Amino acid sequence: MGKSISEAIGADHDEFDVLYENLKNATDDAAKVRWRNQLTWTVARHAISEELTWYPAMEKHLGEEGVRLSKTDKEQHQGVKDYLYKLQDMTPVDPKFMPLLDTLMDLLHHHIEHEKEEDMPRLEGLLSREESEALAASFERTKKIVPTRSHPGAPTSYYLELLTGLMAAPVDKFKDYLSDFPDSKDKEEAIKARENKM
Repeated sequence: MGKSISEAIGADHDEFDVLYENLKNATDDAAKVRWRNQLTWTVARHAISEELTWYPAMEKHLGEEGVRLSKTDKEQHQGVKDYLYKLQDMTPVDPKFMPLLDTLMDLLHHHIEHEKEEDMPRLEGLLSREESEALAASFERTKKIVPTRSHPGAPTSYYLELLTGLMAAPVDKFKDYLSDFPDSKDKEEAIKARENKM
């Protein structure tokens, strides 16, 4: 059995906290840059994938209520994108870096609570398990082709966002190729450390 859409989105939400903790606790600037890059990559892909899969599903299945909920979510995403954009190329030695990071995470947590308390229960209540798993699979596939950096000026209407995302993604992926990220061992250790805390 695959993940439901709520489980897929929730797994990303949990990963945001792992990345944040490792960025905050990194002992040198190079490590902070690697974790910043990973956080940017993860949040940017997640946000756009939600906007292209999850929100249209809410609008389809929940009607006017879904339109209202997705409008609220997109507004919250805009704040996240704005802060992520400022942070994604900022050096960790900049005195504004940590306050911006903390503000970004506060905005993310506020948005996550909205999704967990409002969006997920409403939509999951209308979907069969198979429909939810299919939506989760679409969400995961979409993350593979969308931009990996924040583009707060990009349109958020479905077709325009899809088009601009497809144009921006190759440039972002090239920048990723030139950037440092935590290696798989670093990520595994980070996940284990978080699990041990729980």
